[in-house]
Parts: sequence; C-alpha cells; structure tokens
Amino acid sequence: MNDPHPSPAPASPTPSSSVLLQGRFEGRSAFADLVRQAFAAAAAQGWREIILCDATFEDWPLGERSVAQSLNDWSTSGRTLTMLAQNYDEVTRRHARFVTWRRTWSHIVECRGSGAVAASDLPSAFWSPGWVFERLDLVRSIGVAGSEAARRVALRERLTEKLLRSSPAFPATTLGI
Repeated sequence: MNDPHPSPAPASPTPSSSVLLQGRFEGRSAFADLVRQAFAAAAAQGWREIILCDATFEDWPLGERSVAQSLNDWSTSGRTLTMLAQNYDEVTRRHARFVTWRRTWSHIVECRGSGAVAASDLPSAFWSPGWVFERLDLVRSIGVAGSEAARRVALRERLTEKLLRSSPAFPATTLGI
C-alpha cells in the first residue's frame, strides 16, 4: 500500500555521536536519557575508552536493564571503563545489575576512589574520545554535552588530574576467610 504522505523513517535505536546531544541539558530525566544514549552509542560505535566520574553515582541509571544491555554489547577485548567516585556505597545499594556486570567484566573496569577529595570537587561527567557530558548543577541536573575537541580535552585533563590523586576502590569481589 502506497501512502501519499509517508512519515519520516523512525530514528535509529543505536545513536551515534552525531545524534548525541550537542549543547545544554536540564532535569533528571534528560540526564538519565543522556546516560542511556551514551552507553548505547558506545556499544554501537565500539568506543574503546569511557571514563565516568561522580561523587556517588546514586542518580545515574546504571542499574537499568537497557544500560546493562548496552554495557554487555560494548564489552569486548581492548575496551576500558574507568570510574571515579568518592565512594561506591550507593552503587552497591541502587545498581545491582551494574554490580553484577562489573564483577563479570572486572578485567576491563577500573574503579577508583577519590578518598579525601570533597564530593563537590568531583565533576559529574561522562568522557569518551569522541563525545562528553558534564553536569554543572547537580541539584537541577543541568549540564552541557558535546563532541568539540576543546571540551573533550579540557574534561579529560581535569579527570586525569583527579584520577592521579585517587586509589583503587570498589573491588569486583570481596575475599573472605
């Protein structure tokens, strides 16, 4: 049947960095959607490195089924995920699927703790070589995202500085007696 007024093709379920947000975002739901889209893009495009930073990750949708699936799809040899938090208590409390995934893929996941660094000194950010976002106002979940080289380099430098002052944290398994 030929429709004289065809509707546009539906958006691809696997976003690329060209369709990831370029600009400002606001609100918890917009932030959560951005995290989901970023992990889906990482899986679809095979991003080799991801750095996540947040004081607690409590309001990130890490425990959602769609994020876990994207992480499974992304996980392969040669990939690395680095996480930096002040502590991981909320991750273990709120994100069971992520904790299970992290245990399975511990060989490509490095979790670091900021220790004495104040939570307010840690950016809430997602970094990849091709696209980044950072929340500038945590209370209202307001931030910026983009693929501009200057934005990516500046965020990477700040994250590297924080990582250099961090120590290993959130082990994949706990050894007991």
